[in-house]
Amino acid sequence: MANRKRPIRVRTYLTEEELKMVHKRMAQMGTTNREAYMRKMALDGYILRLELPELKEYVAMQRVHSKRFNEIAKRVNETGRLYPEDVAEMKEMIGKSTAQMDLVLAQVNKLK
Repeated sequence: MANRKRPIRVRTYLTEEELKMVHKRMAQMGTTNREAYMRKMALDGYILRLELPELKEYVAMQRVHSKRFNEIAKRVNETGRLYPEDVAEMKEMIGKSTAQMDLVLAQVNKLK
């Protein structure tokens, strides 16, 4: 050990799924040396944490819209009628969803 270039040993434990993911990523990188891969990722790898409030708002909007769409569908199934007001409301919800998704995509495009 005295002649080793890297004398300090670092150990970690992985689940089988995590190890499979490491092997998959190693294959994507074209490497078979796990120690070198792990060292490279520990030193040069990075974690990207995205804070996209527009995406959170989009998800919240989708929850509200899906609930409303279900309510309309239930009424249509019960009465056999689709009212013009419901159609207009659904079109408005789709328009808002599309506009919000455009905001999300604009933020994602800024990441390039």
